[in-house]
Amino acid sequence: MRAVVSRVAWARVVADGELTGEIGPGLLVLVGVTHGDTEADADWLAAKLAGLRVFGDDQGRMNRSLAEVGGGALVVSQFTLYGDARKGRRPSYVAAAPPEQAAPLVEAVAKSLAGSGIPVASGRFGADMLVESAGDGPVTILLDSARGF
Repeated sequence: MRAVVSRVAWARVVADGELTGEIGPGLLVLVGVTHGDTEADADWLAAKLAGLRVFGDDQGRMNRSLAEVGGGALVVSQFTLYGDARKGRRPSYVAAAPPEQAAPLVEAVAKSLAGSGIPVASGRFGADMLVESAGDGPVTILLDSARGF
């Protein structure tokens, strides 16, 4: 499971013309799922997100987590995180899990985060979405459960 995580002042997602999720300060989390991913990967990712120390403390150092600052998370599925553009000009997405596997795992990330007390909003799986955000920092982190980072 992969995620691109951005610290944001706010973020929102509109799917098919409908606002489906919105947060104030927190993390925008774009999540991709590959074939071998399981609920254990979803739990690992949610725990990493809740504890990731990317928010400023009293000295301005990135030393506080999402849970500590009371921020929200906007979780959006993003199969293109498994795009492979090494050959040619059109990326291949064969490494991305099929929707019937990916959708429950993206939802599992959101549920696990919510279970940690984090306010969670989300997009609509498989929909054409407009994702808007105001980057804070900017701070952007890549996470990959298969690589342990």
